[in-house]
Amino acid sequence: MSKVFVIGATGGIGKRLCPMLVAAGHDVTGLSRDPKHAGWYQRNQVSSVAGDMMDMDVATLTELTKGADVVVFSAGAAGSGRDRTAMIDGQGPKTLIEAMKNNGIKRVYLVSAFPEAGRTKGLGEGFEFYMETKKEADAALVETDLDWVILRPGTLIDEEGDGAISLAKALPYGSVKRGNVAKVLATMIDTPAIKQEIVELTDGSDAVDLAVAKLVRN
Repeated sequence: MSKVFVIGATGGIGKRLCPMLVAAGHDVTGLSRDPKHAGWYQRNQVSSVAGDMMDMDVATLTELTKGADVVVFSAGAAGSGRDRTAMIDGQGPKTLIEAMKNNGIKRVYLVSAFPEAGRTKGLGEGFEFYMETKKEADAALVETDLDWVILRPGTLIDEEGDGAISLAKALPYGSVKRGNVAKVLATMIDTPAIKQEIVELTDGSDAVDLAVAKLVRN
C-alpha cells in the first residue's frame, strides 16, 4: 500500500476520500490549516501536518511531503476571493510540482474543473478568473514528466456517492456527487497504470470500478 499525502483532506471531497484510502490499507496524511479538525483526523486514522496553502513555499511543502508515494490536491478557494483563488487553486499546484520533484515523488492527482462549468450563467469576473486559474494549473502539471492525473468533475453536489458515474476524456456537462468524486479518486489511486490522463466526471450509470478500468491503456 502507499503513503498518500492529501491537500484538502477536510474539504468536501477530501473528507470522503481519506477514510476510503485508510480502509484500503493506505497510510494517509493530510495538510491541516485549522487545529479544530484534530478530532476528525484522529477519528478517521489520518495523520496530520500543519500548513496552509495560502503561505506555503516550496521548501516547506518539500519537507512536509517527504516519504509520500502519492499526492492528492483537492483543495480550493471555494469562492472565497480572488487572492485565495490565485494562491490555492493557481500557485498551490505549481508549488506542489516543485516539492514533488525535490522529493522524487511521481504520482499526483489534481482535482480541477469541468471546462463548461458555469458557462452562459453570468457568474461574473470572479468565476472567470477561477476557471482561468484552474486551467493554468492544469497546464503547468501537464508540462511535467510526473505521473499525473487531472480529474475534472462537473458541478459538485454535497452528497455521498452512489457509485453511478460517467467518466471519460470528454463528456456532456453535468453534476456529480462529492462522494462519487472521492470514490473515483480512491479507485484511481489503486490503479496506478492510469497516468498522464485528463478525464471528466459526472454522475451517470456506470459502476466506478468498471469506468476506471476502461481508462487503463492496453
